[in-house]
Amino acid sequence: MITGNFKGFLIFSIIILIHELGHILPALYYKWNIEKVILLPFGALTLFKEKINKPLKEEFIILISGPLIQIIFTYILLKINYNEDILNYSKLILFFNLLPIYPLDGSKLLNIILNKITNFKKSHLLTIYISFLTIIFLFFKIKISLIFILIIIFIIIKVLEELKNHNNIFNKFLLERYTYNINFKKRKTINNIKQMKRDYKHIIYSKGKYLTEREILRKRFDFKKKI
Repeated sequence: MITGNFKGFLIFSIIILIHELGHILPALYYKWNIEKVILLPFGALTLFKEKINKPLKEEFIILISGPLIQIIFTYILLKINYNEDILNYSKLILFFNLLPIYPLDGSKLLNIILNKITNFKKSHLLTIYISFLTIIFLFFKIKISLIFILIIIFIIIKVLEELKNHNNIFNKFLLERYTYNINFKKRKTINNIKQMKRDYKHIIYSKGKYLTEREILRKRFDFKKKI
């Protein structure tokens, strides 16, 4: 807007809003609690006030719907009135948003894939580490500019905050499983709670005994007994 490129600003903003609408519509279908939508100079973030232990399938559909609806909307616009700016802005938003850097969609997609492969704790840490590696890679591949520096500073702050909160996030993941009666169809035997996966109920083999997930979590979170 400062440079007078109102047309570009309008196209960029509309595509961003359509992209976020793509996340919001399936979230409403699955009855996820939408906390707020944050508009940023280079995009937007839809924040959900939801449990970590939501089904991975639901999270994937909500996540992928943003890029899909953006692509469909861009295709329709180009059919109505072909404009090179529309195509370029849409490509830019799509490419940037699918980078595996927290809190972009690419990092969430990566985290979903990692959660299918390994446990929650490791998936979260790997997502953070890959975010840092991708940021370093961008420094060598993208021409440095003021807007690039500002975006990178914002993202680095977010990634550092996520790393700082790693233990709190893991405890929240565990506490949800103890507090709420969440039903999982799949079962898995593990050796300690750090190996817990999303979408699984666990049996913990410890000191020659098999314990239920709830028995282990009760020892961790039953403060009344500790008092």
